[in-house]
Amino acid sequence: MRSLWTGTIGFGLVNIPVKLYSATQQSDLDLDMLDKKDHSNIRFKRVNEKTGKEVPYANIVKAYNYDGKYVVLDDEDFKKASPEKTKMIEISEFINEEDVDSIYFETPYFLEPQKSGEKAYILLREALKKSGKLGLSTFVLRSKESLALLKPLGDTLLLQKIRFQEEIRDYTELKIPKHTVKPTELKMAISLIEQLTAEFDISRYKDNYSKELMKLIAAKAKGKKLKVPEMKVVHSRSADLMEQLKSSLETKKKKAS
Repeated sequence: MRSLWTGTIGFGLVNIPVKLYSATQQSDLDLDMLDKKDHSNIRFKRVNEKTGKEVPYANIVKAYNYDGKYVVLDDEDFKKASPEKTKMIEISEFINEEDVDSIYFETPYFLEPQKSGEKAYILLREALKKSGKLGLSTFVLRSKESLALLKPLGDTLLLQKIRFQEEIRDYTELKIPKHTVKPTELKMAISLIEQLTAEFDISRYKDNYSKELMKLIAAKAKGKKLKVPEMKVVHSRSADLMEQLKSSLETKKKKAS
């Protein structure tokens, strides 16, 4: 793996030199975009809107439109804005994981200790495990400040980037109707939830859609005719909610027997 960032974890007066790595990879298929007429690859170019000419990546700069005038920023400007945040994951406080709603969770990263920080890295990891707490921290990656949770994961430390509150849209703008829930319906729904409750095991879930799509691609490559599978209705068509819940419970019982 190639590191995305190098810096330190600020833990009180302790600085832990670390490297940051992406913790995830895509499972979907890498599809190319082609011209429908001759299947030529579609290429996206960065062009100057005035001349229409392509601009080399080395000649592209970042800028902010300030009162109608562009202010160009270079790498040094981003560092000068807050030198400590561009090179440090600063733990501001420790919190309980259950206090953070999952809507805030974003990108996860692995942290690897550099040689001079191995002992302090392991100490922090074990202290987090023992306390059951997460380190709430801030850092800057690719010219953007982020909030993050520092947590142990096996032998490593995971940096889970989380969103700021201002990045979450106000759900009160949605039109959610108000209906009174009948006690019998609620009881039946809870029974269905309990019947479908299981111990979470992420390894049981795979990206099956990509596998099926790959089978389809292989079949098309061999010139085979493909049949569209028929959708099976697995729930009751009844408009009555209680009937749908009863049918759901009965379906589960039949599968279990």
